[in-house]
Amino acid sequence: MSNQSHTRRHFLRAAGAVSLAAPASVGFGLQLAAFSSATSQSAAAGYRALVCVNLGGGSDSNNMLLATDSDSWRRYWLARNTGNQPIALMPPGTIQTRLGQTAGLTGRQVGIGSPERWGGVLPLQTKTQQIIPAGTNSSGRTFAVHPMMAPLLPLYQAGRIAMVANVGPLTEPITKAQYLAKARRVPQRLFSHNDQETTWQAGPPNLVQTGWGGRFGDLLASGNGKSAAFTAMSTSGNSVFLTGSSVMQYQISTNGTPAVIVDGTDPTRQWRLIGSAMVPQQILEITQELGSTAMMQNDYNAIMARSANAGFRLNATTALPAVRNVPAPPPYINPVTGAVEVNSLAVQLQAVARMIAAAPSLGLKRQVFHVSMAGHDTHDNQSASQANNLSKLAHAMAAFDATLANLGGVDMRSAVTTFTTSEFSRTFNINGDGTDHAWGGHHIVMGGAVRGGDIYGQYPTLGVDIGGFNNPDMVQGSMIPTTSVDQYAATLGSWFGVSNTDLQTIFPNLNNFSKPNLGFMV
Repeated sequence: MSNQSHTRRHFLRAAGAVSLAAPASVGFGLQLAAFSSATSQSAAAGYRALVCVNLGGGSDSNNMLLATDSDSWRRYWLARNTGNQPIALMPPGTIQTRLGQTAGLTGRQVGIGSPERWGGVLPLQTKTQQIIPAGTNSSGRTFAVHPMMAPLLPLYQAGRIAMVANVGPLTEPITKAQYLAKARRVPQRLFSHNDQETTWQAGPPNLVQTGWGGRFGDLLASGNGKSAAFTAMSTSGNSVFLTGSSVMQYQISTNGTPAVIVDGTDPTRQWRLIGSAMVPQQILEITQELGSTAMMQNDYNAIMARSANAGFRLNATTALPAVRNVPAPPPYINPVTGAVEVNSLAVQLQAVARMIAAAPSLGLKRQVFHVSMAGHDTHDNQSASQANNLSKLAHAMAAFDATLANLGGVDMRSAVTTFTTSEFSRTFNINGDGTDHAWGGHHIVMGGAVRGGDIYGQYPTLGVDIGGFNNPDMVQGSMIPTTSVDQYAATLGSWFGVSNTDLQTIFPNLNNFSKPNLGFMV
């Protein structure tokens, strides 16, 4: 009996995961009886959402957020303005150089991926002064961001974006000397893509089977009532981040194409539009046949029926004006080629905005989303590929902020917090035309509840060990994190409504750090 019960529970969990993924094929195209079109500020009150933007491959944040004081910039330039295709960005105030011309600063002829094409890095003011590490010559730190991140500057200046410096997986605080002496514990299998993505989103590889987004959902899904199935939602396939003990991630499509169900035995009975009135009844009749004596068959049919009903309820919201009127992202122009392209990240965030617009009618109070953008594994050709990647990121986040500002007549920016993750940053030194796997990196948090316009956490000392310089924050070209993923995530979780006691359970290493909450959320 015990073995049968265990097998049945395992089946139910697996079947539920598959069934909840099924609506990804129908996206938002299914048109059924609409819910009430009334979407008011009172209906949206109390709603909060976390949106995780995963930068897959390991994003080189050393070229995203830069220290520009003379001491830092000198060592930055020394390390990165080298190799076959240098990746050092130009200092603030540098004018863009056109393709094929000779750059005045470097004397190089500008190619398609040359940093000179983008002009100088964009200065970033901070509200608080960063601590100056001992052994450097700076009297004060100044900062800038990559030239392709210009669309995010107005949001930063308006206080809706904060930067969090040098975040990475940590078991406990560790210094360079402790790392080299192996005197402190470190996360397992550093520098491995799959393992560090799991560590970032869930915990130690092979030890944790649920992600912290899913665990947040486990605690707060009850507030979503009959719509609890929509607590954790992904536009980018299955994600360990959204996996919970009870919450299962619901995958949604971004293409809006209705599914086509074909009866191959009789072409005259082909169901061309799954949104037709007869289809829901046909599906429910099939899935609700619970007369079998087999318990697992009945359980499977019940799960399929619940999943079908969830899909019908979700797609019915397409008739709501607030959902129907979510604007498409503005056109995206690739800065490298000049061609107009589809920004898949912007499209994913548009789908998230549609779900948020539907939340009041579904009775949702808490949601966690996962979107992703691949292409950050820049071992080669980094200058060109990163320029396009960061341009897409800035374009998508700025468009999402603008959409949330007027979602069905309601400003939802204070109810939605968007943040970046990536399995690791990249080496400060280069391999000729790119960078390799590293450890700590910088991240972006956006929303109306963000204490923006500032950098949180300790920004590291820049520079590789060379010429007698011994960087206290870097080992073999990798930044040793000074802020843990646990601190970063717990700060978001606290705003989301997770109690301090539950945060300590979700993040068992959190008490190893003196500042569990980094303070970048109100």
